[in-house]
Amino acid sequence: MAITQEKQQSVADLKAKLSITKGAVLTNYRGLTVAQDTKLRRKLREAGVEYRVFKNTLTRIAAKEAGIEGLDPYLEGPTAIAMSATDPVAPAKVISDFVKENKLQTLEVKAGLVEGKVIDANGVKALSNLPAREVLIAQVLAGMQAPIAGFVNVLSGTVRNLVYALDAVRQQKESA
Repeated sequence: MAITQEKQQSVADLKAKLSITKGAVLTNYRGLTVAQDTKLRRKLREAGVEYRVFKNTLTRIAAKEAGIEGLDPYLEGPTAIAMSATDPVAPAKVISDFVKENKLQTLEVKAGLVEGKVIDANGVKALSNLPAREVLIAQVLAGMQAPIAGFVNVLSGTVRNLVYALDAVRQQKESA
């Protein structure tokens, strides 16, 4: 394959995008209607995810130059890449939700990238099932707070029992 200036520029652009991407999903888009593809692109754009079709050969070269290993087996047939430079979960979540809500059998997830590491389709599915970042942070904070809250409750129980005992003594002396 002759490497033209245009192809070199495409490889350089894709290499730059792969280098800064936090999360990406490779899909086989064959079988999608134009309306479905437009709807998917709109949802991805709203989530801040770029969705493009690149030639597999150029993607192989760009991935190799970006230092990403293990992507070659997934670059067979038509391949589109959804990439996010900010959120590693966004591409997986949007595509997974789109497949579920439209009951699609045609949009196949091939693989994914998370922080430069290649994951298979099952890994992408697991990634899409993760709660949102804010929910995860709240869960971690709740887990950190639970022992402290329990300790405070135990300490206040001792003070509470002392107050009950003093109140019982007061009532006993009043009745006597």
